[in-house]
Amino acid sequence: MKLKKISLLLLIFYFPLATNAQSDYDLWLQYEEIQDAGLSQSYLNLLTGIKVIGNSPTLDASRHEISNAYTSFFDEELKNANSGDGLLILANIDQLPSDLSNSVKSDLGKINSEGYIIRSLSNNGNKITLITGKTDVGVLYGSFRLIKEMQLHNDISNLAIIDSPKIQKRVLNHWDNLDRTVERGYAGFSLWDWHLLPELIKPEYTDYARANASIGINGTVLTNVNANSLILTEQYIEKVKALAEVFRPYGIQVYLTARFSAPLESGDVDTADPLNAEVKQWWKDKADEIYAEIPDFGGFLVKANSEGQPGPNNYDRTHVDGANMLAEAVAPHDGIIMWRAFVYSEHDPEDRAKQAYSEFVPFDGQFKDNVLVQVKNGPIDFQPREPFHPMFGAMPNTPLMMEFQITQEYLGFASHLVYLPKLFEETLEEDTYVNGENSTVAKVIDGSLSNKKLTGIAGVANIGTAKNWTGHPFGQSSWYGFGRLAWDPYMSSEEIAEEWLKMTFTNEDEFVEPVTDLMIKSREAVVKYMTPLGLHHIMDTGHHYGPGPWVSNLSRPEWNPVYYHKADTDGIGFDRTTSGSDALSQYADPIAERYNSPETTPEKYLLWFHHLPWDYQMKNGETLWHNLAITYQEGVEDVEEMVETWKNMEEYVDQERYEKVSMFLQIQLKEAKWWRDACLTYFQEFSNMEIPETVPQPEHDLKYYKSLEFPFAPGIRPSWE
Repeated sequence: MKLKKISLLLLIFYFPLATNAQSDYDLWLQYEEIQDAGLSQSYLNLLTGIKVIGNSPTLDASRHEISNAYTSFFDEELKNANSGDGLLILANIDQLPSDLSNSVKSDLGKINSEGYIIRSLSNNGNKITLITGKTDVGVLYGSFRLIKEMQLHNDISNLAIIDSPKIQKRVLNHWDNLDRTVERGYAGFSLWDWHLLPELIKPEYTDYARANASIGINGTVLTNVNANSLILTEQYIEKVKALAEVFRPYGIQVYLTARFSAPLESGDVDTADPLNAEVKQWWKDKADEIYAEIPDFGGFLVKANSEGQPGPNNYDRTHVDGANMLAEAVAPHDGIIMWRAFVYSEHDPEDRAKQAYSEFVPFDGQFKDNVLVQVKNGPIDFQPREPFHPMFGAMPNTPLMMEFQITQEYLGFASHLVYLPKLFEETLEEDTYVNGENSTVAKVIDGSLSNKKLTGIAGVANIGTAKNWTGHPFGQSSWYGFGRLAWDPYMSSEEIAEEWLKMTFTNEDEFVEPVTDLMIKSREAVVKYMTPLGLHHIMDTGHHYGPGPWVSNLSRPEWNPVYYHKADTDGIGFDRTTSGSDALSQYADPIAERYNSPETTPEKYLLWFHHLPWDYQMKNGETLWHNLAITYQEGVEDVEEMVETWKNMEEYVDQERYEKVSMFLQIQLKEAKWWRDACLTYFQEFSNMEIPETVPQPEHDLKYYKSLEFPFAPGIRPSWE
């Protein structure tokens, strides 16, 4: 066993990330040579040697990362040293000699177990840079932070950085299947080569871990929420163990999705009833088996009684019964259960947006302490824009875990440039009013509103085997931005965009400023040309590629786009006020009162909450129909502006990425026009009003748009939809 662990660790450090300038594979860890001679020399004067105090794979990873970056930045090797000017010291606080630990003791109370301190100190007449924390993982995070300071060309001569993550569990959810297909994946196949594990450890596994550690992600769910119980067998646990050993030095725990019916499917018991004693014992034994092989296994993510997945409701039990049964199984090992709240009825629902709230809120405070209820950012399903999920303001006694989608299932797939941290930021800043004004979603998630002991945030990954990891080069920015907001949910999406651009492309202001502006506006552009004024879920069904507002023939009403826009000759929109489904009553009174009237509802949510006549007069004095049409056109014009901005950036970008982004933008422009023309052609049949003169007439008739089919669109989910 020891020999096997050693061989894996050697593999970890044998495959360094490539250091070619502006390589897609390198993500934001470009480590490009610093051309400014003065800046380069100042860094060299401050960092002449490195000393690592302590011995662990994580500290080895820290030293390796800094040494690799140093060589790339300066074309020199960073020497090992014990003393002298310019010494860089890496150690957790327990390993430091007293003269150094005393200099930072006053800061220790300001960090948690994953936090770090970076201080410029004078010791015995020598200037040193110290990176420390309460744990080796904190030192690793601090090491990446020092590297980033140099990537951003910041002054590091007088550092006094104290930082800690505000959320405990910062997790990527991979919707990866065991056959290596990826549900809602647009960047190739799954990274995990299950067939060749555990013997073949690919360098991508280490580089994946490095990239995540650099932004503070500390967990990965390896398998699809539409789970396969095979992953819980001995054969696959051995494979998961191999990945866990690669990830461990980088502070990353592995999690698995648990298929609720696994005990029944195993053949060991004849039920999966969570209150059955044999079922409880089966899960306890399974947890013991996994933790015996993977002592730091994180726990299970569960999708139950949703979209065909089995769950406790199959046995007339509640979500609390199911979650708490699993929580008991992993509790002795400090494991957690992430229980997804994405549920909606198989019967004709009054309003799908109300389903999760109705099923979970009555159980507030009844889940065990090691259960996180994982809630999507909005009440429907990862739309280009949704109001925040009302559960975030309604379960003060239950730890709620945010679930964002990084992969662009409803946002044009990987061919559209959409900077999603802007969407994440918008959600996190929303006020729930759960404890009065300024009770933001971010404060619910980080536990500060009610002193939650367990906190978490998840992002559905957009990562695959594509050379650039995410399909679209700018898709990397949403992965990066998710990690930064998971660490600090109060960060500005603009600040994150600037960081990513400087680390990934260049520090030149002539590039960073206009492209930051492009990124920040990109999310609003897609809302305009897909789902303006609060429209939602009007994508074509199954693959969710392109417009399909006319679809009405699916067996369940809430699978049909017509269910969501309810366009007729009287108007358009879903009435969720007291005169409609009353979903608005699930929000706090200040929100419900404001949004109950169309006059005081923000126009970005207008058709989400109201069904209004086509000639309804908007704030600008024009009709709803006129505003709908011109907003679709504005979305197209925004993409045209993105195309022009990017054309001016050629001198700052390597040719391969420049051309790829250029081609993707042409696809995005073509599809933005398609969205505009198809939707206006369809909705015009109900409005019977002319398309404004400033909006081009649709290129084709409605019959043409309805005839388009895409049977092999990527990322299609299982056949049960």
